[in-house]
Amino acid sequence: MINESNITRLLNIVQQIKQQARSTDANNAKHKAHKLIENNPLFSISLFSTDSDCFQPYVNEIEKKIHSLSRLVQTKHSELATMALEKIELQIQAIMTALNANKTMHDDAQAHLEAKISSIKARQYKKAVQNVIQTSQELYQKLSQHHEFERRLINMLSEKEFLLSNCKDNQRQEHSQQVLTLHQRLGRCRKAISLIERDIEFSEKR
Repeated sequence: MINESNITRLLNIVQQIKQQARSTDANNAKHKAHKLIENNPLFSISLFSTDSDCFQPYVNEIEKKIHSLSRLVQTKHSELATMALEKIELQIQAIMTALNANKTMHDDAQAHLEAKISSIKARQYKKAVQNVIQTSQELYQKLSQHHEFERRLINMLSEKEFLLSNCKDNQRQEHSQQVLTLHQRLGRCRKAISLIERDIEFSEKR
């Protein structure tokens, strides 16, 4: 049964994560390669309602959920409290994994920075040409493909989250990383869908 000691333990964990998140966000802001990955949510909306490329807002969301969990415990809503706790634990695992992977992610971005800078004008020109000649039919086909990709990602994510919730402790890190990767891919897919829908709207107004 969930009690106040569980709440205290979660709050202590979040306080530690908050310090790491604040430091990581500050370092990322100074990192030139961060420009390549900023303005993209770190997690999908199925895991966090927060939409940010910084860690601190996600930690704040977890903290609010813990206070809500405390109220559920106090009012003896046991079933709701258990569901809330499972979501909080999944969020904590995801953000800890992402914080640990942050340096590697930025190192990879840095490795590609020079190539991106040298080719960005060519890509912009190519995209501009494609936008002119691309028909609404082609855009709808592209949209359909992305929706199918989104559906497959959601199914894969459900399977991985089930494995995570039932795995042994020595497998938790591996499954947590797989869940995080799928959340990030799903977030990028949904952003791409939004951009395609915007292009369709623009194309049909021309």
